[in-house]
Amino acid sequence: MFGADQLGSKTTTEHRAKLACVYIRQSSLGQVTRHRESTDLQYQLVEYAVQLGWPRERVRVVDEDLGKSGTSVTERAGFQNLMAEVGLGKVGLVLSFDASRLARNNRDWYQLLELCSVFGTLIADSERVYDPGIYTDRLLLGLSGLMSEAELHQIKKRLHAGAWNKAARGELRQPLPVGLMRLPTNEVVLHPNEEVQARIRLVFDKFQELGIARAVMRYFHEKNLLLPSRPLRGPVPHEVVWQPVRNSMVLAILKNPAYAGTYVYGRQTKDPTRRKAGHPHSGIVRRPLDEWPIVIHNTYPAYITWETFLANQAQLAANQNCYREDRPGAPKKGQALLQGILRCGRCGVRMRLRYSGARGEFPVYECTYAQSEYGARRCQEVRGLGLDAEVERLVLEALTPDKLTLALAALGALEQEYAALRRQRELHLERIRYEATRAQRQYDAVEPENRLVARALERRWEEKLRALEKAEQEYQTWTKQERLELTAKDRQDIINLGADLPQVWNAPSTTAADRKQILRFLIQEVIVDQKRAQGKVWFQINWQTGAISEHWYIRRVRSYAEHARFEQIQQRIRELHEEQKLDDEIAAILNTEGFRTTKRGRFDNNTIWLLRQRMGLPAVKPNGSHPTRWEDGTYSVQGAAQVIGVFPGTIYKWLRTNRLEGYQLRKGTPWKIYLSPEQINELKDYVERVRRSKKEAL
Repeated sequence: MFGADQLGSKTTTEHRAKLACVYIRQSSLGQVTRHRESTDLQYQLVEYAVQLGWPRERVRVVDEDLGKSGTSVTERAGFQNLMAEVGLGKVGLVLSFDASRLARNNRDWYQLLELCSVFGTLIADSERVYDPGIYTDRLLLGLSGLMSEAELHQIKKRLHAGAWNKAARGELRQPLPVGLMRLPTNEVVLHPNEEVQARIRLVFDKFQELGIARAVMRYFHEKNLLLPSRPLRGPVPHEVVWQPVRNSMVLAILKNPAYAGTYVYGRQTKDPTRRKAGHPHSGIVRRPLDEWPIVIHNTYPAYITWETFLANQAQLAANQNCYREDRPGAPKKGQALLQGILRCGRCGVRMRLRYSGARGEFPVYECTYAQSEYGARRCQEVRGLGLDAEVERLVLEALTPDKLTLALAALGALEQEYAALRRQRELHLERIRYEATRAQRQYDAVEPENRLVARALERRWEEKLRALEKAEQEYQTWTKQERLELTAKDRQDIINLGADLPQVWNAPSTTAADRKQILRFLIQEVIVDQKRAQGKVWFQINWQTGAISEHWYIRRVRSYAEHARFEQIQQRIRELHEEQKLDDEIAAILNTEGFRTTKRGRFDNNTIWLLRQRMGLPAVKPNGSHPTRWEDGTYSVQGAAQVIGVFPGTIYKWLRTNRLEGYQLRKGTPWKIYLSPEQINELKDYVERVRRSKKEAL
């Protein structure tokens, strides 16, 4: 069978004192099972090693790599152990049927040659023995390895060219996702199970409504709905398995173009720079949608249109938050209303979001692009509460004409969702009922004497009956809890609630993510610049309709020197002061005229008093003299001084030191002092003692 070894003298006693390793490999499990002759020929190399002089007990067979490709050593534990044994100097001969069995990669092949050359190990194939330390033998081995790699390249090239040519016609069969099924005639149809179809359609409907794949997953969990899957294991046809919904399952459905009736080939490619050692399937990257090499429309029956599929991919891409690209990200649960859609009006970059405050309750939008890229100062920083409030007000105003239409649409969506959920429950119950009936038919068909089979079928029937009972109970419970029977009054209440849009917007049941989603339906993005004018913030709204509107609002500042309307406030205070208006009257007038403080709050008498002091304006005294006692029985400062027999300055001192108790309605108004007869006598005695002690001291 084997050619005579004309260089048998290369094997020495030193070589035969070591191991002779016979390496056996087939590229796939199919070759192992169907090409038995090739495997048997490789096992017969053991006899060849014995003929070369190795004792049978020193001949080791390395066959751990049967069914594994020779393109890499990553998954070939047998080849790795062989290299380790050679490196330890324990191997005198490496025997393989040809070079392609040892390696299909020049890197692995030449690494083996180098180790064998260093440690004096011979390499043999079915024809002759080679010594890698001899130049001519090393040259022949190098050519053999080169031809082995070239042969694999040509095989792959022919196979891939054939596959691409067949795929260009849409005839290369690909695994179909759940929801589609291939008939024996090679025709692809919708899955005959109506529940499978309805559940797949529900995924697309809810994503169109919610816009977030994870929100679709949460919806399925809340409604206790399962998703069908079809593991591609074993012979066809593959059975449908119902599993709890995972986010990856929802994304797999949304990203599969087969549901749009489109045949696509070449969505993935390999990037050698991204490969990781020990991970054979790493380095696979997805091509962008516009770079798919083969796209054939209207090949399969469709669940959605191609336009809907493209819109879904755009929405999924937009949900990935990236401040330096046009990706607003998915609406999150934070309070910042403009998260992801706010752009800096100075440099044009999307602004980042952070939260300030002791509990992180105050959103702040900031532009850090120049700081992170060039080490410069931040472009700007905008407090979120004021900007969000202004945008929210404008959005509610824009929706005012359509309040009734929105209420009617919400009512219709509520009824439609209830009908869809009821249909899903009914299909699920119908499937469980069929499985129970089928288990009963199988049990009835078995011979009663065949107890080995009858007992197993009986247990299966009982399990199906229990599952049916549970499903019926869940259905009855759901219909009672989720019953939607709206009377005329209920419909009118819903319409009235929808007409009051601010109440719905601020309702506890409306989450921050809901508000953001509603906002994005109307607004594409907002551009802001708070440095265009002192104390003001300019912002521009780019509406989804293409319209553009510009707005201003007065922001919070640290001092009145930065206030946008401080000169107007000062002028108005002077005018009202000249009219002999008191502080609380001035505050009320300013609030009525729309003026606000530095914190965008309302003016009060304390704020006006501070501003008067800063402007050097004296307090306005009420008209008329002060009586000794007021109508409520309290004393004035002059009255208290007269009754006790002291100067008014002493009364003011006692008020400051809390010896006397009194109050002012506001700053600048007369004092009202509480004095009882006993307290008057005590203070008179005190004054008398103080005066007597001063006379004695003199």
